[in-house]
Amino acid sequence: MRHGFIKCAAGTPEIKVADCPYNAERIIELMKRAAKEEVRLLVLPELCITGYTCGDLFFQRRLLDGAVAALDKIALASIGMKMITVAGLPLAKNGRIYNCAAVIYQGDILGIVPKSNIPNYNEFYEWRNFAPAPANNSEITVGGTDYPFGQKLLFACSDLQEFRFGVEICEDLWVGISPSSYHCRAGATIIANLSGSNEIVGKDEYRRSLVCGQSAKQFCGYVYANAGQGESTTDIVFAGQNIIAENGILLAESPLFSGELTISEIDVHRLDGERRKISTFVPDDTGYRIIYFDMTPKDTKLTRAFSKSPFVPAPGPERSRRCETVLSIQSMGLKTRIAHTNSSCVVLGVSGGLDSCLALLVCARAMDMLQRPRKDIIAVTMPGFGTTDRTRGNAEKLVESIGATLMQIGINDSVLQHFKDIGHSTEERNVVYENAQARERTQILMDIANKHGGFVVGTGDLSELALGWATYNGDHMSMYGVNASVPKTLVRHLVEYCADRTDNDSLKAVLHDILDTPVSPELLPAENGRISQRTESIVGPYELHDFFLYYAIRWGFPPSKVFRIASLSFKGEYDEKEILRWLRTFYQRFFSQQYKRSCLPDGPKVGSVALSPRGDWRMPSDASASEWLEELNGITVR
Repeated sequence: MRHGFIKCAAGTPEIKVADCPYNAERIIELMKRAAKEEVRLLVLPELCITGYTCGDLFFQRRLLDGAVAALDKIALASIGMKMITVAGLPLAKNGRIYNCAAVIYQGDILGIVPKSNIPNYNEFYEWRNFAPAPANNSEITVGGTDYPFGQKLLFACSDLQEFRFGVEICEDLWVGISPSSYHCRAGATIIANLSGSNEIVGKDEYRRSLVCGQSAKQFCGYVYANAGQGESTTDIVFAGQNIIAENGILLAESPLFSGELTISEIDVHRLDGERRKISTFVPDDTGYRIIYFDMTPKDTKLTRAFSKSPFVPAPGPERSRRCETVLSIQSMGLKTRIAHTNSSCVVLGVSGGLDSCLALLVCARAMDMLQRPRKDIIAVTMPGFGTTDRTRGNAEKLVESIGATLMQIGINDSVLQHFKDIGHSTEERNVVYENAQARERTQILMDIANKHGGFVVGTGDLSELALGWATYNGDHMSMYGVNASVPKTLVRHLVEYCADRTDNDSLKAVLHDILDTPVSPELLPAENGRISQRTESIVGPYELHDFFLYYAIRWGFPPSKVFRIASLSFKGEYDEKEILRWLRTFYQRFFSQQYKRSCLPDGPKVGSVALSPRGDWRMPSDASASEWLEELNGITVR
């Protein structure tokens, strides 16, 4: 439960219709399996204590009494298990029978939730046997004891306030406004659904979309347990599809007809944090009763995966769609800016590296959309003290292959004169030596834009902005930054996407060579003709920094949590000391470099993480990182 991870499970016991003692034994066996896996919330199917398909046997007092006896046996078996079990059974109250979910914990029944929406169509005839949940909460007597009863019950962990769940039953999910919509507004971060949904062709896909969609709309975790083997097959068949989702993402699912115990961890801290940000998520707990339980938090062994490249989908159609969408957003943004300013051209510096390569590809797309010649793109190469023949040659080939206008302007003489003007020795290769080159290049681009009636297109990416890896008023500045919200790990795949789809052989060849070139600002002299300055050896691996950026900024995870999931995700690639080192670098640079982000040029947002001071990220430039660094200092690594 540390860091808000709640291990949840959806299980389908193999039952016998109307055999409550047998079903209780199978449920207890499943409970023991789940408890051994350190599950904290186990959800079982609708009416699993009796079987969903009992029909008019639900009117038999013997079955109802047997269900209560089985419930008592299940509750007794739960003593000593640090796990809540939610199981389905029929219960009678005031001359009506209700389709109910019993919430069981440590030998006690915390509450009983009746089903709200009773289906009576197609193969479902529940109105024949069951009454819908009353409008208001009350009490129900079960085995001589009164328990909370109603559709507006929430169950909350007193030791971890964000662990708060509500219950709905099968059809409740399928209606226009589900009870879970109200549960979540009342504070539930997890919804347990006990279901008896039969299988027909294509229904599994629709069911999965419902679960994931509801978890997305309500910013919640959703644990869906469905009936399976042992239910009557007189007219219908149940496949036991169990699903766990979180905020629209499928975490785990059982194969149809497998009856597997489906387990994953729902991050209630993440869900709670997202709700705090979304101003249209309005809390309302009117009429709800909160039932508290004690469950001491402890470390949860994580089984869910965290993508090492959260900005980049796995290879396949989804990655291609993502790349095409990002390129289209960038190009449309630039196209609109060109048209609005009535610019005769756009100007950008091309270094032979990935970022400027992507920016030039976007410029070409924008000009194509405007039905203007690509010659209206002025691409400038500006070799300096560290420029290698490889990058310079690739820059020239790239411009020629795209069909832009190429300008070549060396900066060495200008920078040397500048050093002379300010009294700086060329042997002192410090920040002055490096930044003077970046600022000279920016001045050249700005003046060319003025001369030709155009504007400068920025090439810096999101990862560089997060780390402040840009020269203030140098490559940090432009009139429109097309890569401003594209992380470095995605830049590579966008260029690769373009390379794989072009019919221009010369363009394809140069794009692939750029992809193979080490990332470098090339501000220090080359060694034996090769790049001597590698960015990732200075600030750290971009794949780590993009991972940190996604979870620390997008989701607001604390440093210890980011470190934990990074150590899990990159196990075998980076040791914990290395991860901790670069995570400290990330926080130090992110806080200290905010002043550069506070005056960013315009640029299109393409994903869920952006650092524009006019949009997603507003932070004082003099904020202290001490709280975050102090937490990192408390981490002990092996």
